[in-house]
Amino acid sequence: MRFEYAPAPESRSVVRLRDSYGLFIGGSFVSGSSVFKTISPATEEVLAEITHGGAEDVDRAVAAARHAYERTWSVMPGKERGKYLFRIARLLAERAREFAVLETMDNGKPIRESRDVDVPLASAHFFYHAGWADKLGYAGFGPSPKPLGVAGQVIPWNFPLLMLAWKIAPALACGNTVVLKPAETTPLTAMLFAEVCQQADLPPGVVNIVTGDGDTGRLLVGHPGIDKIAFTGSTAAGKEIARQCAVSGQRLTLELGGKAANIVFDDAPVDQAVEGIINGIFFNQGHVCCAGSRLLVQESVADSVLDALKRRMASLRLGDPMDKNTDIGAINSRGQLDKITSASQAGEEEGARRWSAPCALPERGFWFPPTLFTDVASSSPVAREEIFGPVLTVSTFRTPSEALQKANATQYGLSAGVWTSKGSLALEMASRLRAGVVWANTFNRFDPASPFGGYKESGFGREGGRHGLEAYLDVVATDVAGTVADV
Repeated sequence: MRFEYAPAPESRSVVRLRDSYGLFIGGSFVSGSSVFKTISPATEEVLAEITHGGAEDVDRAVAAARHAYERTWSVMPGKERGKYLFRIARLLAERAREFAVLETMDNGKPIRESRDVDVPLASAHFFYHAGWADKLGYAGFGPSPKPLGVAGQVIPWNFPLLMLAWKIAPALACGNTVVLKPAETTPLTAMLFAEVCQQADLPPGVVNIVTGDGDTGRLLVGHPGIDKIAFTGSTAAGKEIARQCAVSGQRLTLELGGKAANIVFDDAPVDQAVEGIINGIFFNQGHVCCAGSRLLVQESVADSVLDALKRRMASLRLGDPMDKNTDIGAINSRGQLDKITSASQAGEEEGARRWSAPCALPERGFWFPPTLFTDVASSSPVAREEIFGPVLTVSTFRTPSEALQKANATQYGLSAGVWTSKGSLALEMASRLRAGVVWANTFNRFDPASPFGGYKESGFGREGGRHGLEAYLDVVATDVAGTVADV
């Protein structure tokens, strides 16, 4: 007997959408020169009109941030700054349902993920960094680390609210002010966060939000009034920003793409590993920079793992992201769906064997079924390039050394996963995997106190934890001889 899930849709009534949203500059919403529309990727309905920020708008936002930095925020005692961050954290928690519903409407991810992961973690980041605001002198960066000034922050569309929290919380805790540009396809929770800043009585200009597309982001990155750039997004865009900052001298952190290996050894519990594989690649439709998109399975258990994985994939529920039973939501945009489709077709044309979970795709919206590829050549683009969708490649290995060689054979270095019952093997693999984050017998677990970041073309710098504070501080170090040098 097969049990079917009855529909369990979340109500949209908790969200009060405006017809149009202005830019958030100097503590108020202001108009701009032009507008664009943001849509629901699940239904293609227009949700709201968003202001497209231009050069004059970016100038206004940077000027407001500079004024707030010099007159208010940087001279405010850390204890007082922390109170504002605590207030924001509490408001995010109090309005969690509203933020979760709006995130799902604008992004397409399942409501369970918005509700249980994105919003609670965003609130937790503000709680965590609020605690650091008056303790920066004890963080190991010298007795009196200073803020950098105005931070320009550009965030992606895959975790709109969470990436906002990752960027804004440490910047504010360290005494900086912010001009943030959210992704053009997912600006709505950033606009709602602006209302939270007003509700928290955050001093005007401490947080400014300028919406727009890549051109707006380039204006922000290239603005001479910005002291530090924090960017999360594609590797190609990150390289362009790095070249620009090398000339301008702006401080920079980059969190870019990934092609993470998820390594399953023959002693790993199969059912537990399969759940980790599913979470590693199909969480948020694979729109995760640290997604475990390359599965490496020890040859002796490859067949049993693959059979169990296909059974589990066949049970995933794809559809309305507002339904609490949904596992796989909508692809964020038509452009991203086209990229995923093109990459998958190229993999098939090169001889890889494709298997997609049997599921009906809705007629409207942007959808792609959970998919895996076997018999994939290591040189194939589907195995080397970041697809950023629900697509998994599967290959085998015989020894730990071969697994390491295959796992590290990538231009990326953001994350990896290891599945084994042997603690010594997990630790040995973790020490030799060239990845910023290595999960053992789990995947996609995040904590505000734990630093996150990568190597090689996955970027540089860390976000979260004590290490993430350094990116927003003008650190002075004293060596054993007592001399002082800027680092």
